[in-house]
Amino acid sequence: MADRMPALFVSHGAPSLVLEDCPAHHFLKGLGRTIPRPTAIVVMSAHYEADTPTVSGAAAPETTHDFRGFPVELYAMRYRAPGAPAVADRIADLLRAARFDAAVEPERGFDHGVWVPLTLIYPGADIPVVSLSIQPQETPRHHSAIGRALSPLRDEGILLIGSGSMTHNLERFFAGGYDLNSPAEPFAREFADWIADRIAEGRTDALIAAPDTWPGGRENHPTDDHILPFYFALGAGGEACGGRRLHRSTNYGVLAMDAFAFG
Repeated sequence: MADRMPALFVSHGAPSLVLEDCPAHHFLKGLGRTIPRPTAIVVMSAHYEADTPTVSGAAAPETTHDFRGFPVELYAMRYRAPGAPAVADRIADLLRAARFDAAVEPERGFDHGVWVPLTLIYPGADIPVVSLSIQPQETPRHHSAIGRALSPLRDEGILLIGSGSMTHNLERFFAGGYDLNSPAEPFAREFADWIADRIAEGRTDALIAAPDTWPGGRENHPTDDHILPFYFALGAGGEACGGRRLHRSTNYGVLAMDAFAFG
């Protein structure tokens, strides 16, 4: 029998995270050694948007460089993990059974929300990977329900990862003149710690509430795209919150890089 896998939320930060000497980089480099080796990986990426839950079905996904203005080394990088068409079909079946209008996209590649963290976690690129879309027009509860629908995959040795950012105000990032090691802005760190406290208390009700109700919610997430994968991981962890913070740090003053495990 395959090991039961946790569900993870990781903050992927800027694409340059894969090159940067910072705590979040080193945390992700060691993460794969702390959990059982998965049979496959499913990543809900903040950079994969679709109107309905959509999963990548490519057998050999391309690496996409969906960003501009970063070091030239990044554009030469490729993450050559195989896809998993059978896993994609299983995901679609589970979602349809849960009354989601799911679809499979046969040619979807790995956006940086997928390949940046996986390059650090599993640099061998030898585990099949499937990516899963967010629906930016939908609620946190919707994304949590997607996670719950896919939680049986954890008993099949499949690792479920939500890849986003614990805080993600790019307007403040670009206006603030921050460098990689700038001190954390209080509004970002207080928000991330509030999330961690609610997880420790098992307060799923508070977490599932719309971001508008959180202390500093809209200051940290003007849009929901980078927090929605958190809800996927939360839901995939099971009915009880049952989570813990694995990592706590901040890049560029306003990007909280916290990571969590559920289940």
